[in-house]
Amino acid sequence: MSTFIVTQLVELEAVAYSIIALTKQHSVFCLYGNLGAGKTTLVKLICEQLQVKDTITSPTYPIINEYSSPNGLIYHIDLYRLKSAEEAINIGLEEYLFSGNLCFIEWPDNFETLLPDHPIKIFIRKLEGESRVIEIQQTA
Repeated sequence: MSTFIVTQLVELEAVAYSIIALTKQHSVFCLYGNLGAGKTTLVKLICEQLQVKDTITSPTYPIINEYSSPNGLIYHIDLYRLKSAEEAINIGLEEYLFSGNLCFIEWPDNFETLLPDHPIKIFIRKLEGESRVIEIQQTA
């Protein structure tokens, strides 16, 4: 497990680089944290570093945003508004998760039974002011 304490946005780059290093062996990344913790901000920074040219926005309403990068497709998925695993299956979630493309999933908590084995789990906890503790966990 890697733990980062981030007190300003520029320090988030080191976290993004650590996650990008894991994309060589992993494709599914789950982001956990309360509203406003910085999940979308982190995904946006990762996408920018992976040379995504599209505008990177929160997928809260479309549920899944697809971006192109020189290394292939990236899916940014927000499961916050889904109520059940059945709903997730009906939107084709499993096709994205098992596509081999990078998937960054916000709010995966209620859908872990649908996830591939051994996703990378990223926990973001907001502290005082703009500070965050970010833990990156590789599951065995």
